[in-house]
Amino acid sequence: MNAELKREISKRRTFAIISHPDAGKTTLTEKFLLFGGAIQTAGAVKSNKIRKTATSDFMEIEKQRGISVATSVMGFEYAGKRINILDTPGHKDFAEDTYRTLTAVDSVILVVDCVKGVEEQTEKLMSVCRMRHTPVIIFINKMDREGKAPIELLDELEEKLQINTRPLSWPISQGQTFKGVYNLYTSALNLFEANSSRISETLVKIQSPQDPELEKWIPESFCKKLREDIALIEGVYEPFNEELYRDGLLAPVFFGSAINNFGVKELLETFLSIAPCPYERDARERTVFASEEAMSGFVFKIHANLDPNHRDRTAFFKICSGRFERNKFYYHTRLKKKIRFSSPTHFMANEKSIIDDAWPGDVIGLYDNGSLKIGDTLTEGEELQFRGIPSFSPEIFKLLENHDPMKTKQLDKGIRQLTEEGVAQLFVQHGNRKIVGTVGELQFDVIKFRLEHEYGALCAFTPLRYKKALWVTSDNKESLGEFLRRKSNLIVFDREDHPVFLAESEWMLKTAQEDYPDIEFHTTSEFKTDLAM
Repeated sequence: MNAELKREISKRRTFAIISHPDAGKTTLTEKFLLFGGAIQTAGAVKSNKIRKTATSDFMEIEKQRGISVATSVMGFEYAGKRINILDTPGHKDFAEDTYRTLTAVDSVILVVDCVKGVEEQTEKLMSVCRMRHTPVIIFINKMDREGKAPIELLDELEEKLQINTRPLSWPISQGQTFKGVYNLYTSALNLFEANSSRISETLVKIQSPQDPELEKWIPESFCKKLREDIALIEGVYEPFNEELYRDGLLAPVFFGSAINNFGVKELLETFLSIAPCPYERDARERTVFASEEAMSGFVFKIHANLDPNHRDRTAFFKICSGRFERNKFYYHTRLKKKIRFSSPTHFMANEKSIIDDAWPGDVIGLYDNGSLKIGDTLTEGEELQFRGIPSFSPEIFKLLENHDPMKTKQLDKGIRQLTEEGVAQLFVQHGNRKIVGTVGELQFDVIKFRLEHEYGALCAFTPLRYKKALWVTSDNKESLGEFLRRKSNLIVFDREDHPVFLAESEWMLKTAQEDYPDIEFHTTSEFKTDLAM
């Protein structure tokens, strides 16, 4: 490995911030950007209304609703490191977008609300991290509010998220009497100032919790409780093991208040110290290492109209190995042809800047004329297909109806581009009936809003009775042909023209499986990777 590649890899930390809605994820993202000097002032998301628009929520519907519905990418420098944050949608209706984003990161920070504790969406997100053995740091937020006791929260994290935890900071009380945080990792004391607009600083470094210096800063009763809590932690929990953390088996836990800039610096600096830089990634053919000199990477998201003033289409590309260079030809392994990019970009929420090169761990934007799809791999000539970026079977299906025949072309173009982003899936039935499948109702609102405001197309959605979409394949072509003929009223085609069976109930699916044992029914599109072999 050449020295420049080694240096650039060691500098990079690429991670996602994930949480249940309203846990404070977007606020924490902003505070990281504040530390990195990427923004000068932070907005605040409160009571599901945006008081000042958060930097990472740039789509109009996000500003109106106060929620993140699209993954945004932010890069900045801090303490000699290049940090790439992928801020994900918290809302469960956009879980598929988040799942795919988790394929593009090397680690995760999971935000938990100390008042609500572990919520359903948090459990689902954590199960995806466990599946991929992604290292996770947990930030327990809103400690300036009355919430669950820290020890109770740790027990809940271990039970519901099925992961061992180890506190690396500890709160001194909480709610009205919240005094600050003791950093167990560095033996430093940080005192809380409510509604502070400045970045909190470590006020005093002490040798240990027994240090009499502690009483100068916080009342004796709080000192006593802190010392008891720390004795309990040291007695119950094993010392922090960085290797177990990097294997995804141990989650370090931090406490703080993101909206008040409190406990965020400890989290960020410890994260930079222990989080992994880019490492290896599995492709269908072999394991690819970040240190390889040949460039490789994959598309995990596509976003149309990122800039409302230009009808652009941007592919989010994660570099897995080597150095990406502007204007260099790269091999598109699905299309089997070489393409080059004259204006690759780095992101800072809705701000983009053209770059000349990028390194493993970086997520860059590639201007796309329609040749890139989610899951596509680019290399310097090697036949590779990175794994684990599938589409999932939708749970809600609706028929797309055109409300303005004069705008048919705009509607067709809009629904095609928006579904290519991966927020929803488009299926076409005989007679050109368009069926949209999603995992949540909110996606239909977003699609309808964007079709009207970005493409000038008015539409409506009519609910359909289907419960599941399953891709069908078979080694027996005759059997597959007979199945497609007999079930033609339940067969649709995805955007790559693969046949999909729409089941109205589990019973109908079971009957079809029993009647056609030669047919394979797939719940995700991952099978396409294996078909290409």
